Amino acid sequence: MKNLVLGFALVLPLIFVVSAANAADGAGLSDQSVKYIGYFFAMAIAAFGGTAAQSAAASSALEGMARNPSAADKLFVPMILALALMESLVIFTLITVFLV
Repeated sequence: MKNLVLGFALVLPLIFVVSAANAADGAGLSDQSVKYIGYFFAMAIAAFGGTAAQSAAASSALEGMARNPSAADKLFVPMILALALMESLVIFTLITVFLV
């Protein structure tokens, strides 16, 4: 996780430094390309957040089922509902990226 954050912290400023250097030649990032970079980051953050939340929810539910097998029926439906709602947020972001 630390390496991922460090990678984003190093790559993002590099993109803007390179675009500023190319802007002197008239070949910098256009508004359209900056918009696409923003879409990429929005989708990446939504996918990462959705995946992290789903894995935590599934892990907690499975741990609860392992500790108390008789509660599996009571945990299954809320877990599936929570996973569906988490995934819907990622799908809403994907739809927003395509509509904008």
